[in-house]
Amino acid sequence: MPDFSFRLLPDFIEKYKTVEPPFGFRDAGGNSLGEITFIRTYSRVKDDGTKEKWWEVCERVINGMYSIQKDWAKNNKLPWNDNKAQASAKEAFDRMFNLKWTPPGRGLWVTGTPLIHDRNIVAGLYNCSFISTGDIDHRDPGAVFAWVMDALMLGVGVGFDTRGESKGIRIGQRDVPAVEYQIPDTREGWAESIRLLLNSFLRTNREVTFDYSLIRPYGEPIKGFGGTASGPGPLVKVHEQITKIMESRSGEVFDARAIVDVVNLIGTCVVAGNVRRSATIALGGQDDADFLELKNYEKYPERAEWGWMSNNTVVIDEPGYDYADAAQRIADNGEPGFLFLDTMQKYGRLKDAPDNKDWRVLGTNPCAEISLESRELCNLVEIHLNRHESLDDYLRTIKFAYLYAKSITLLPTHWPETNAVIQRNRRIGTSMTGIAGFVDKHGLPEFRTWADNGYEEIQKYDKKYSEWLGIRESIRTTTVKPSGSVSLLSGATPGVHWPSGGKHYLRAIRFANNDPMLTLFKMAWYKVEPDQYSDNTSVVYFPVKTDMERSEKDVSIYEKIHLAAEAQNYWSDNSVSVTVTFDPETEREDIARVLKMYEGDRKSTRLNSSHLVLSR
Repeated sequence: MPDFSFRLLPDFIEKYKTVEPPFGFRDAGGNSLGEITFIRTYSRVKDDGTKEKWWEVCERVINGMYSIQKDWAKNNKLPWNDNKAQASAKEAFDRMFNLKWTPPGRGLWVTGTPLIHDRNIVAGLYNCSFISTGDIDHRDPGAVFAWVMDALMLGVGVGFDTRGESKGIRIGQRDVPAVEYQIPDTREGWAESIRLLLNSFLRTNREVTFDYSLIRPYGEPIKGFGGTASGPGPLVKVHEQITKIMESRSGEVFDARAIVDVVNLIGTCVVAGNVRRSATIALGGQDDADFLELKNYEKYPERAEWGWMSNNTVVIDEPGYDYADAAQRIADNGEPGFLFLDTMQKYGRLKDAPDNKDWRVLGTNPCAEISLESRELCNLVEIHLNRHESLDDYLRTIKFAYLYAKSITLLPTHWPETNAVIQRNRRIGTSMTGIAGFVDKHGLPEFRTWADNGYEEIQKYDKKYSEWLGIRESIRTTTVKPSGSVSLLSGATPGVHWPSGGKHYLRAIRFANNDPMLTLFKMAWYKVEPDQYSDNTSVVYFPVKTDMERSEKDVSIYEKIHLAAEAQNYWSDNSVSVTVTFDPETEREDIARVLKMYEGDRKSTRLNSSHLVLSR
């Protein structure tokens, strides 16, 4: 563990060591799906070879969170009171232990670890990012794509656009004698190789060859992020694939298709390189017919190998778009999604008057819950509605969720341009999960009350703590993230979505084939089968009983998108991440109508056939 400047007192921690964590979702075998998810996904291996318990993760996170605050105060000669901090940290710990709030998955995994507090790889704390390819510089066009690879290798999801097409850069023929680059066994070395390779086609016309001998072999442990090394294989493959694409298009403009191809290929390399995820979203113009065809594998058969690596989304510049053609594409394959950039730039919550604070925003992160400027990152945090019995209890939890997210903005990343944006905006994403379950239980008016009061509470805290820390108030503070596996910890419905099943259903979770739990599941006769999408991975099906009366299949396309709009109105001043599932047999003709009806009430929308959606 790092040498924290702040630590919770041992006597306080001691009493939690024997308390069973209140993980959610018991399956038919009596096992908690929340606990299984925690062990699989968020419990780190300690120096003694055992895995962290929940109280240890809570202790690590809270010590890290309050050490960040204390270090900032001390370094900037600001007031700090250890007694007050202990009282605050104890309550933050207790509310996290009882799953009233949690950091996002990224935060659960790395907050309070040497990776952040000793090695200062701070970007690993951030969930998401966006970069505009309009930043492409003729003098160094590969730099934007090196940034993408660097971020993805840190587990940071990347949104990107195709504005770089307007630069008019042509793909050259490499006819200058080659130079060799020996790739260091580092994240920076892999990213630099991508920069050099792209520049060889887009600027220098000098071939570059690579020496991979320094890259650690397959199977060696990766201490920082966990897992094992992939060896040089994925990097060799992506170099070959990018080279083939660029050579086949010599003399052509480096256009939207080439931009998306390169980023998608980088994503496949990172996934193969054993990073937990490699999420990307591609944003294209509403009039770009070629962009709309990028997942037409009859037209572009070569893209079938890597086209799945991004959600392709159309940027709508102004109201009045004709959704008819897009609706047919959505009905067939779930794409494209839609991003309403004008609304993102002008509005926070949609119930409030336009404030134009986000006039610099150009895009969003892969889950489309955060409005972002180019090279901006956003850190998230989650409040679990299902763990609160009263409005007052919920409002109290908001303090500690907010403090976690705000604290993360105090740490600089290794990207100067990114730090400039973060320090100017201090953007955070305080999310709620369990919204659909809450509304089904308490009604929509009660949700509006909680959301509206909660939003105002965050603004009060932001004014108070920004003043104390001597930093700007956050430009935006709230969101609804998709939640995914984090919602499983407390047994909540994910984000603004209804569960895939109602009272009883099978929940599918992926496990690496070398995960020791997989053997136990097989011995206990859980249904286990090979994953169709990832090598060396299996899917385990857990029979779950919930208190939900309705599943997503019982809720109409109109009710789903309306709930997202309500969250956008009363809670989220960033965006609301939602995948509106529909029945392809009965609701196919409603797609265009729904998009048109809610065009002004959403910042982003994605629809998908309920037959195409898989549990993640």
